[in-house]
Amino acid sequence: MDKLIVQGGGPLEGRIRVSGAKNAALPILMACLLAEGKVELGNVPRLRDIHTSLKLLEILGCKTSFDGNDVTSDAVALVPEAPYELVKTMRASVLCLGPLLARLREARVALPGGCAIGARPVDLHLKGLEKMGAKFELAEGYINGTCNGGLKGAHITFDFPTVGGTENLLMAASLAEGESILENAAREPEVEDLANFLNAMGAKITGQGTSVIRVEGVKSLKGCSYRVMPDRIEAGTYMCAAAITDGELLIEDCPYQELDAVSYKLREMGVWLEETDEGVLVRRDGPLVGTDVTTQPHPGFPTDMQAQFMVVMCMASGAGTIEEKIFENRFMHVQELARLGADIRLKGRTAMVRGGKPLFGAPVMASDLRASASLVIAGLAAEGKTEISRIYHLDRGYENIEAKLSGVGATIWREKE
Repeated sequence: MDKLIVQGGGPLEGRIRVSGAKNAALPILMACLLAEGKVELGNVPRLRDIHTSLKLLEILGCKTSFDGNDVTSDAVALVPEAPYELVKTMRASVLCLGPLLARLREARVALPGGCAIGARPVDLHLKGLEKMGAKFELAEGYINGTCNGGLKGAHITFDFPTVGGTENLLMAASLAEGESILENAAREPEVEDLANFLNAMGAKITGQGTSVIRVEGVKSLKGCSYRVMPDRIEAGTYMCAAAITDGELLIEDCPYQELDAVSYKLREMGVWLEETDEGVLVRRDGPLVGTDVTTQPHPGFPTDMQAQFMVVMCMASGAGTIEEKIFENRFMHVQELARLGADIRLKGRTAMVRGGKPLFGAPVMASDLRASASLVIAGLAAEGKTEISRIYHLDRGYENIEAKLSGVGATIWREKE
């Protein structure tokens, strides 16, 4: 396994480009199963999870290629089984369930794995698909689904605005007979990007980006060309990195409109943000000050920015709190930040951060994807050398992060453990 070494203490300055969004690319890749004909995708990030998805598509009967940041897929001979060996490494694999049921009327998909950040059950996916006519049984770690008469449109109200559940049902409803209405649907930009991709293939979806999405099923979907949206979480991570190192970054291809909640809180803490024709300019507008944050479904503050934001709060004067309302086990980075000198107290789902104290380099260990990003940017601000192990988590969500950060002045490199 690899580890990252970060020598902190200097400001980040220059231009840094945001890659395509992992959380948009993964469901879009699974939606390729729905197409009759070749799909061409651009701006696909070269990440561990993307390679895993392409392996899964190959096993499911797609011919794929990955050249630079361009993917082609052609679903030539689909089969219904997604094996445990691949699904266990990536939670998004369960998103093949809806497309397989829609195309083949059967699916056998292993129960998913992914980051250890708390329970993310698939029951909302299954309940929605059952309303559309699917039947399921769980056996030997697999979800076995059938819909012998094909999927039928349904009116589905989610108990919680689940991103994965909304995406799975969007894909299934696109080929279902009749109209489907998804209420309390997830409003995340990545869900909207998936809907736009499905429409580019010939689907009839309206209301994406709102809590009520309507889908008029069609008989078939065709291949198309589509560009994946840029990654708002990667962009937000670089905003935090500029703030804590007292640097100045021009973030190119930044989805600024999708970062309203993050931008608002950064400004509240003393960060200056300006949207320009070339990108978003980020620098401090004075000393950093503490604030309070509560994670919420979009358009609220994203849970995927919580760990990175905690590092900014560590560098700010005064105290602040972070309340995590999405996942119950997403504070595992706290004990690692404490190894760097952070003063953070936990009580249930709330973290109190007493900032303004210097951070010092130390060996730390990543526990999940966003925790690993928080440790990298903390290392940029810490005095001395920080060694981050288990960075395979980082490779699941950030494309060439050490090369990008090195290009704007960071001293960071990868070594074998």
